Amino acid sequence: MSVGSAPSGPGQVVPMPLAGGTQARAGKRLRHHVVTLLVENKAGVLVRVAGLFARRGFNIFSLAVAPTHDPRFSRISIVVDVESAPLQQVVDQLDKLVNVVRITELHPLNAREAELLLVTVAADAVGRAQVIQLAEVFGAKVVDVGAQALTLRLASAPEAVDDFEEVLRPYGILELQRTGRIALPKLGPEA
Repeated sequence: MSVGSAPSGPGQVVPMPLAGGTQARAGKRLRHHVVTLLVENKAGVLVRVAGLFARRGFNIFSLAVAPTHDPRFSRISIVVDVESAPLQQVVDQLDKLVNVVRITELHPLNAREAELLLVTVAADAVGRAQVIQLAEVFGAKVVDVGAQALTLRLASAPEAVDDFEEVLRPYGILELQRTGRIALPKLGPEA
């Protein structure tokens, strides 16, 4: 099934119009697209989705899954490396999975994306105030304080999370965990 055609199987493909072709912010070429799947909340669905990617040699940049507001369904957000395989091929393969209810390809220019970062940074008495000030600038929260380190949490657009991680590197990142991108379509042109 091609994106934009009527569904022919259990899944339904919902295309999101692409704004600006494959060119993104500041003229950079987009390498990743977010594909969201609404799936039945049943055991083994995630394994089948991940197995499909592995068998086909598709590269997943990140993957996040959680139940939706309706406990019968979960939403899987997969950031796909569009250079490892054609996006249409990925969508066609996903559409063949029985428990997939709907597939939406979200172009970054037409989506609201977010990511969560937890990071523990070395912060002695001198650097602590600077790290806290950087956290405030980015909207991050201090969630744990130790004698020589701080743990910070930031939930923001993936680009802001990237930037925050980079400005913390000179202080010494001790541990870091990112959730991967999640996304929903923008509600309108001015949303």
